[in-house]
Amino acid sequence: MANEMKLEEAILASWRTNNQVNVYLFENLPGELWPLKVPGAPRRTVQMIAGHIHNCRCMWIKMLNKEFNIKVPGSVNRHKVTKEELIPALMQSSEGIIKLIELNLTSKVKKIPNFHAGNVVDFVAYFIAHEAHHRGQICMLARQLGHRLPKKVAVGIWEWTKRRKEWSR
Repeated sequence: MANEMKLEEAILASWRTNNQVNVYLFENLPGELWPLKVPGAPRRTVQMIAGHIHNCRCMWIKMLNKEFNIKVPGSVNRHKVTKEELIPALMQSSEGIIKLIELNLTSKVKKIPNFHAGNVVDFVAYFIAHEAHHRGQICMLARQLGHRLPKKVAVGIWEWTKRRKEWSR
């Protein structure tokens, strides 16, 4: 079939789409949510959860980068990062993850060094699950804090076909 992708292309497309879902959420997240404190964890904010997504990627790129020569993006200050600063940072850390994926896909070594799950498919699944967890946290917090997300946003994070078209333009 003409629409079928090779496994390698599908893995990269899934990662890129996941990143675009994050970007879409943060671009459309009502600004008043950004500084709100997490109930039961008052030292954490929505802003800090969002920054954690980027910083976690940076940590893994740095840790897995010992065998590859990929530029490690700078972390963001989770306490001060703005949405306008986070989105380009997410694009940079996404590119770092893409390079790790590509290097692993083209390498004869099919185990990712220093990664407990092993292969590249598990690696991508781990990251997508981790980031989806935090997107879910943010959506739940919005509701709990009395700032229900606009329907466009709540539905939009599930429209992976639309998000895929956004990054592939």
